[in-house]
Amino acid sequence: MSGLAKGFAKTTLSALPPPPPDPSPRSSEEGVEAVYDDSSSSSSLSSTGTVVPTSSLKAAPAPPVGWSDFFEQELYLDYQTDSLRAQYHVYLTAPSAPNAPLFVCHHGAGSSALSFAPFALELRKLLPTAGVLSLEARDHGSVVASPSSNNAILDFSLPVLTLDALAMIRLTQAKLAWPSLPPLVLVGHSLGGAVLTSVAATFQLGPSVLGYAVLDVVEGSAMDALSSMSALLRSRPSTFPTLQAAIDWHLRSRTLRNPASARASVPSLLVELPSGEWTWRTDLAATQPFWAGWFEGLSRKFLEARGAKLLLLAGTDRLDKELMIGQMQGKFQMHVFPAAGHFIHEDLPAKTAAAVAEFFKRNDRSTLVLPPKVSELLAQASARRDTSTAFRGQAEPNHPEAHDSYEPGFVDTPGAATTVLPQTRLSMSG
Repeated sequence: MSGLAKGFAKTTLSALPPPPPDPSPRSSEEGVEAVYDDSSSSSSLSSTGTVVPTSSLKAAPAPPVGWSDFFEQELYLDYQTDSLRAQYHVYLTAPSAPNAPLFVCHHGAGSSALSFAPFALELRKLLPTAGVLSLEARDHGSVVASPSSNNAILDFSLPVLTLDALAMIRLTQAKLAWPSLPPLVLVGHSLGGAVLTSVAATFQLGPSVLGYAVLDVVEGSAMDALSSMSALLRSRPSTFPTLQAAIDWHLRSRTLRNPASARASVPSLLVELPSGEWTWRTDLAATQPFWAGWFEGLSRKFLEARGAKLLLLAGTDRLDKELMIGQMQGKFQMHVFPAAGHFIHEDLPAKTAAAVAEFFKRNDRSTLVLPPKVSELLAQASARRDTSTAFRGQAEPNHPEAHDSYEPGFVDTPGAATTVLPQTRLSMSG
């Protein structure tokens, strides 16, 4: 309320009884720290892009949040070959029980591993024994350089990023001395969705991959948007005076709609200059030659790769023809979150985690009860036959069983004739 309005209210309405207190909390537009609530419009539908709080109503900004509030470990994984020397950067909360799943997350272009921080926290509430491994791409936090010149290798082609992701997963396995990989669910946002779909398509992780989830990227709309990407990058501020100014810009521009997630992820997107200002860690303009290659053939690869499939979108208009046909054929599971922006997992972390957790439960192989193998059934029948023959050999001559005929291949044992399977449904189509 402006000063003029306050004066009017004081002089004109002073005789009226005071209004009852507003039971709803003040929003982030009023300068008060907002807890992310992805069940209401406070994080997704408010007009933070147009309403700027006045200095008189702005409370002290909440400080950025550290990675340790969301993950147990921060790992730097060294890897070297004749052609490269890499130090990969990941965040990890390891699975805490046998057969517990590991959710492998990969961010989009220009983002970071901490974009999955609130999602990881919400997912662990639903699946307390599950693990979360959040990968960071080269030049986004991981460093890949030439061994001879020590210059960064700025190759952002999809096959190279796929190899980076596979290396980070295997190096994490070696770091923690896992004899084998736990059950894996791959979760990728935007570019990360293309990378992890490619990982699944290579089948280099074998049957460990239960399925993969792609967040708000499909081939058709992604290819259509490439023409406007350069203009979008030019419209961004090149520097920020403080980290808080960068957080405020992401919320005001509606790039992110969740203040809590912005405090966790935005600081990792920036590096400090000698002047004290902050600039972008990743030069997205340098990745432009690779943009088309990230998404070409994505829909076909998504539908054909092995494993269960989940697609999370911010709107049904993002579906292209190939995916529409696949969805009508029941080839993948889909959820739409119209209240979210492009960063679904940051805007609505609880709902995203709930969808991914339900997807895992539907495809968890550890809950299946499989019928015995034919060889096992034959061995059991042979053992019973041998036991029955030995018993008849010891029977008295006048005992009825000594004269009963024996039909090979038939064993009349209660409970052994039928194997009952539970009604378990898999949504695996790959």
